[in-house]
Amino acid sequence: MEEKKVLEELRRYRERDLKYEEGRILGSMCTKPHPISRKVLEMFLETNLGDPGLFPGTKGLEEEVIKMIGEMLHNRNPFGYIISGGTEANITALRVVKKMARERGKREVNILIPESAHFSFEKAREMMDLKYEKIPLDKRYTMDVKYLRDYIEDKGKDVDGIVAIAGSTELGTVDNIPEISKVAREYNIYIHVDGAFGGFVIPFLEERYRLEGYNYNFDFSLDNVFSITVDPHKMGLAPIPAGGILFRDISFKRYLEVEAPYLTETSQATLVGTRPGFGVAATWAIMKLLGPEGYREIVSQCMENTYYLVRRMKEYSFESVIDPVLNIVAIRDENPLDTSLKLRKMGWYLSTCRCVEALRVVMMPHITREHIDKFIEALARCKKR
Repeated sequence: MEEKKVLEELRRYRERDLKYEEGRILGSMCTKPHPISRKVLEMFLETNLGDPGLFPGTKGLEEEVIKMIGEMLHNRNPFGYIISGGTEANITALRVVKKMARERGKREVNILIPESAHFSFEKAREMMDLKYEKIPLDKRYTMDVKYLRDYIEDKGKDVDGIVAIAGSTELGTVDNIPEISKVAREYNIYIHVDGAFGGFVIPFLEERYRLEGYNYNFDFSLDNVFSITVDPHKMGLAPIPAGGILFRDISFKRYLEVEAPYLTETSQATLVGTRPGFGVAATWAIMKLLGPEGYREIVSQCMENTYYLVRRMKEYSFESVIDPVLNIVAIRDENPLDTSLKLRKMGWYLSTCRCVEALRVVMMPHITREHIDKFIEALARCKKR
């Protein structure tokens, strides 16, 4: 095929895709990347961080990005990588937990995980033959810390790790990680925090948006938080793929390394070998361009639109499951799957919750108030049918 024909065919396929700017993608935790990403992509298209000795400049950018994110999470000397996404990051963290347990002579690796955990942890369980104990949720849909403490007091040293969530996929809730930290410190248990979504929200969440009595602290300032998943390609506005895994320090690298004698470095620690460098470069560029104030403005805009959605819902007698913790709204619905399918036929794409009968809307930066108004009207028409 001639190049012109190839591009025409590609455009036809691309036209079938939804576009973020149309405002009809309401259930995704990703958004339209910052415009500078296009220029960065062209500049770094051929880079491969799987063989970093060939691309020392891009590797240097990755180290700077990890340091910047680390400082955002109260850690000046973190170790980590920009990888494919939250799934790879969570699996990577549990690789470390397993290796540490085996180092102590444990054959069975026991991890406590909240019922709100992302499905990536199920993949990790299957891949590494981990044993999970599901911790129930309290009335706020966060990990029940009393249940957690009682379980650990009963099992003691048998627990190898705890997974806590900072911005749950379904409701945007944040576990009481400071209290979980106290328990983990007492029994010397590893905590991994899945902040894939909340990682680029909570640090920039102004006080007026924080629910009273809710503890949003989740980062390395807390004892026994040894790893955190945080995805720049979500609220960080970086292009996909740009997930992130950060560890407290470089000592954790030894649990991940495998020999790679035919590369420019003799070992490799990431789960995926070949890694594109443009996600790293774009994350660096966007973080430098926006700075903390830029991200604070974006988060504030998303929170204001979140509250606007809740107000519009009330006008039509729709209820939210909980007051929004972050920029996610769960709309009570007796048959959310049926409603979501009807809305999809009307051109609106949102998802449903698993822990409660509800529709789920993620208020990402691409959604405007005009989009919200049109969606609410569509939802009202849908419920009248």
